[in-house]
Amino acid sequence: MVRLEGGEFLMGTDGDYGFPADGEGPAHPVRVSPFWIDATTVTNEAFNAFVNATGYRTESERFGWSFVFFGHLSPAQQARTERVRVLGSEWWCRVDGASWRHPEGPGSHIKNRWGHPVVHVSWHDALAYCAWAGKRLPTEAEWEFAARGGLVQKRYPWGDELEPEGKHRMNVWQGVFPLKNTLADGHFGPAPAKSYRANGHGLYQMTGNVWEWCWDVFATDTYPRPPVLRLDPAGPPPPADPAALRRSMRGGSYLCHASYCNRYRVDARSSNTPDSATTNLGFRCVRDV
Repeated sequence: MVRLEGGEFLMGTDGDYGFPADGEGPAHPVRVSPFWIDATTVTNEAFNAFVNATGYRTESERFGWSFVFFGHLSPAQQARTERVRVLGSEWWCRVDGASWRHPEGPGSHIKNRWGHPVVHVSWHDALAYCAWAGKRLPTEAEWEFAARGGLVQKRYPWGDELEPEGKHRMNVWQGVFPLKNTLADGHFGPAPAKSYRANGHGLYQMTGNVWEWCWDVFATDTYPRPPVLRLDPAGPPPPADPAALRRSMRGGSYLCHASYCNRYRVDARSSNTPDSATTNLGFRCVRDV
């Protein structure tokens, strides 16, 4: 883990390049207390140690299925998923037997991916791992403070340019989504958790690769208008209707592309239901000082 001394920073954005409907703005001052944060997302190796120690079964394993990107399936698997694609996001398929141990479903495995981020983990699964490890999930404010790496109001952990000097700095979709990935950055799926150059805080892949669960309940109206200083914000209370509950995710993933999901930015936000799991969603942990 890396110790961050905390401090004040500008959270969110006033830029016109994002998604206002996600509640990305306005930019406003936030002060966070010191905390420790994992240098990488939790890996298959680390999650395997947790499972071996506790016997824990993820929600995907208990449900018997999870969501897998269509392009990662074999032709035979693709043929079997025609009726189980997500309406409006047909690149997502419900695959029986997909889980953190079998990321693309039966026949796939992680034996050569111990250093990759664990995926197919729900928010509840991430909480269980954190409790075992003596850690917790980061708040959105902590996550963004860490992701910015000490830079002020930049789009990415290294600055405003997507590919400085023509060099790839994160794992995102290259080409035409979802039909053609040129693999210009070298990856079609998740990359090893410690890939590319670390940001100014020594943290790896805060954007791209896999989405990262955060603690906060997700809402689009939580940033104050007009902007005022907030101290260690931890998100709004849960909604009255449990069915409406969504938890925040940060950082984007290897499936993000400017044409439809320009959320591989430090100020971008998204969400999912806390029992959801996909092949591009993981987490990293923090710990109080």
